[in-house]
Amino acid sequence: MTESADHLLLVDDDRQLLALLREYFEAGGYLVSTAANGRDARLALAQQPIDLIVLDVMLPGDDGLALCRELRQRDIPQVPIVMLTARGEEADRVLGLEMGADDYLCKPFATRELLARVRSVLRRTRALPPKLRSASPKRRYVFDGWTLDTVARQLTDAAGTLVSLTGGEYRLLHVFAEHPQQVLSRDQLLTLTQGRDGDPFDRSIDLLVSRLRQRLRDTPPEPHLIKTVRNEGYVLCAAVVSDAGDR
Repeated sequence: MTESADHLLLVDDDRQLLALLREYFEAGGYLVSTAANGRDARLALAQQPIDLIVLDVMLPGDDGLALCRELRQRDIPQVPIVMLTARGEEADRVLGLEMGADDYLCKPFATRELLARVRSVLRRTRALPPKLRSASPKRRYVFDGWTLDTVARQLTDAAGTLVSLTGGEYRLLHVFAEHPQQVLSRDQLLTLTQGRDGDPFDRSIDLLVSRLRQRLRDTPPEPHLIKTVRNEGYVLCAAVVSDAGDR
């Protein structure tokens, strides 16, 4: 095993599946740790750096969705997460993505497909197009009376009232604030917010844009902040002032 091998954390209460996946990924050149529940997963994350988490939704105690949300609210939001679940409904998939998952795979699945998803997420989280990368990290983005604080992960309106955002809504608004007045396609938004590829039937970005517009009181028929560009994607039309905000 080389020192540069990616380190995966596999979290599932099915120990037979864990053993199978561990053997498969180790044969593919990955370093692998396993956990059967949220407590063991937290311990593994505290003991060593992890490059990607494969996380089952149905766990004893705190389920995978709760653990995903907790990790995204802590100081390690950059670790990609691929969720596994027996649930196939679109609402459950969207919920997992809103909690902060980067991709979603339904059981039963082929190990080869899971490997492809893991590789894709790792590749896309490390290789975004140069024009869509931030030149330097910013603490605050101010636009049209709104303030997005990326340290507190909070959105406030002109009166200073806190507006609640889900994890998915926060990441989407953060991307728009980093790239104002720039048309972003659905595929680019999926890559930037979730580190994954879309498919022709994936409507998760459209759902998130609709919900984000509601948070920003930017509702149809004529939204003025986040506009739809037909056949291209979405654009944040407001001018954005950003700063490092060291205070």
